[in-house]
Amino acid sequence: MDVSQTMPAALTASPAQYSDGTKNGDPVISSDFETFLKMLTAQMENQDPLNPIESSDYAVQLATFSGVEQQVRTNDLLDGLGTKLGLMGLSDIAGWVGMEARVAAPVLFDQTPITLVPQPAIGADETRLVVKNAAGDVVETKIIPTSTDPVQWAGVDQSGNPLPRGIYSFELVSSGNGVHLSTDPVQAYCKITESQNTDGKLWLILDSGQKVQADTVSAIRDT
Repeated sequence: MDVSQTMPAALTASPAQYSDGTKNGDPVISSDFETFLKMLTAQMENQDPLNPIESSDYAVQLATFSGVEQQVRTNDLLDGLGTKLGLMGLSDIAGWVGMEARVAAPVLFDQTPITLVPQPAIGADETRLVVKNAAGDVVETKIIPTSTDPVQWAGVDQSGNPLPRGIYSFELVSSGNGVHLSTDPVQAYCKITESQNTDGKLWLILDSGQKVQADTVSAIRDT
């Protein structure tokens, strides 16, 4: 039978009219359970004597509430576990601060050579390194070996003079049989200055000011 037909109007109001039983934004099961018992008592007191509510209906309501209660508790436990795992991960990568990460991101050039690790496209027989400054202007273009071996970028102009200190980015243009295959960012080693845990994700702050996710780092080394 339709249980709601035997309930007083006050108990058939929309859920928004009841107290949500929260404390500091978290569900409070005891408050909700007291509300449930009050509703159940009122429902029994106001039922039609000639058409009483079946005991099975009460059992269904109780089982439903128990299921919701268990789900809420499970969600709370999972949230707490996720927070703990995030803190553990942050503790692990905290030791990376002061080291150099290999990542595809703009790099701070302080007029000392930068180690680049190119990844040529499959089938490439020619690879060209393109270097841009913070304004996006190309400051150097040169052919480099078609290999994944590290390359040292000295950061000098055609006259051998050091380029200005600043942020530089690197791209690798791969070609095969004279046909352009791809243009991809080049991974470079840059210093890590800070580690963060934001919204459950682990982040690294580089000395260039760039913020990258820890799982995008392909290698770590001492400075």
